Amino acid sequence: VPLFIEQIKSGLALTVTEPSMTRFIMTLAEAVDLVMYAFENAHTGDIMVQKSPASTIQDLAQAVKELFHAENDVKVIGIRHGEKMYETLLTNEECARAIDCGHFYQVPADNRDLNYDNYFTKGNAKRNTLTEFNSSNTKLLNVEEIKDKLMTLPYIQKEIQKWEEQK
Repeated sequence: VPLFIEQIKSGLALTVTEPSMTRFIMTLAEAVDLVMYAFENAHTGDIMVQKSPASTIQDLAQAVKELFHAENDVKVIGIRHGEKMYETLLTNEECARAIDCGHFYQVPADNRDLNYDNYFTKGNAKRNTLTEFNSSNTKLLNVEEIKDKLMTLPYIQKEIQKWEEQK
């Protein structure tokens, strides 16, 4: 988002590597909520993940353009080496043990002892139906929802105000 804002202010095209690429969207306040929830509810070694929504990069760029009332073009520059089409926060194996905690997933640490005799005769028939939690299979925000989320950020409000004062 800061890059898009800088490109808008400089009159440049907004550069997007791949429009259909997805990324999770989390505000600083939501990140703090995750940390606080983990402090209060997690045990040593647990994985805690917030059920954050995501967005395509194309919709994110469009939302920023609309917030700034900008007419800048969007230029697709192609995927960079090593860049992923989507982010994965929980793998299939982690999801098998994940506990749904409402707004969060908790994956308890594997604190089993090394006596695997119990696991040769008895397995775990229950498995979480979630197979992976990634930015492609979570709730995707539309442009209006992205704008609403961005407008909750003091940084965005300040940048829009400065932009409008410069016009």
